[in-house]
Amino acid sequence: MKNKKIEFAVCSLLMLFASCSLNAQAKDLETIQIATEGVYEPWNRTLPDGSFDGFEPEMAKVLCERMQVRCKIVAQDWDGLIPGLRAGKFDVVMDALAISEERRKVIDFSRPYTKAPATFIALQSSGVDLGRGTLHLRGKPELDTPAVDDLRNRLKGKLIGIVSGTVYSKFIHEQFGEVATIREYKTPPEPLMDLKNGRVDVVFEDLGFLAGEMQRASDSGLVLVGPAINGPIWGEGEAFGIRKDEPELKARLDAAIASLIADGTISELSRKWFKHDFTPPSQ
Repeated sequence: MKNKKIEFAVCSLLMLFASCSLNAQAKDLETIQIATEGVYEPWNRTLPDGSFDGFEPEMAKVLCERMQVRCKIVAQDWDGLIPGLRAGKFDVVMDALAISEERRKVIDFSRPYTKAPATFIALQSSGVDLGRGTLHLRGKPELDTPAVDDLRNRLKGKLIGIVSGTVYSKFIHEQFGEVATIREYKTPPEPLMDLKNGRVDVVFEDLGFLAGEMQRASDSGLVLVGPAINGPIWGEGEAFGIRKDEPELKARLDAAIASLIADGTISELSRKWFKHDFTPPSQ
């Protein structure tokens, strides 16, 4: 009888602990704190009053309504996004964050909400021409190197601006490090400023960001000068970054994203902010 009482007491404690854990998880999901740079237009931007605007903040507003949670967006420098997430400073990273195997080692991702190609931009007066069309790359240097031979020849001796710590910087270093000079920057506006001032020849970025820059400053003299590069090289697409082992948060984000894709909200907001449809392929 004593043993049975002990077993009952232990079971009761375990059930209470489990119940408390579930309640804690539910409580945690009542409010979600989302971190973004707030400087990566038109993906995200900071308005004069300190609020956030752009494709991702507008999408997040609809997404959080469907998840029935309160969301708070906070600003964080690019290089502090993943460390801050892992340290528990916020719950979600939202900054055109491309899913990659390297990042999967330290964080998890929602399903992708966009899939954007990348390309080069230069001053029209520079006469730089890196070709046109679409280049589908697999993300394996031994397979992709022949496909970028023409680009490599055209970029010989050029100075390329790129934001550090991105999937794009890895590609630029692997494919053009031996033929061009590469200058890295902390934030996206910096290489564009140097491009306008003649300190770099070209900048490589995602098409959404570059399209937004050209819309904002139509008199800047900037033009797209290369092929649209897409394919598995950039991973599955852009997604929310979350900490590992948070299955409930991931499931709710995935379901909400799926609904935004299914009813055309992602397509509508993508065309509004980028003038292109970056809806990811169906999963």
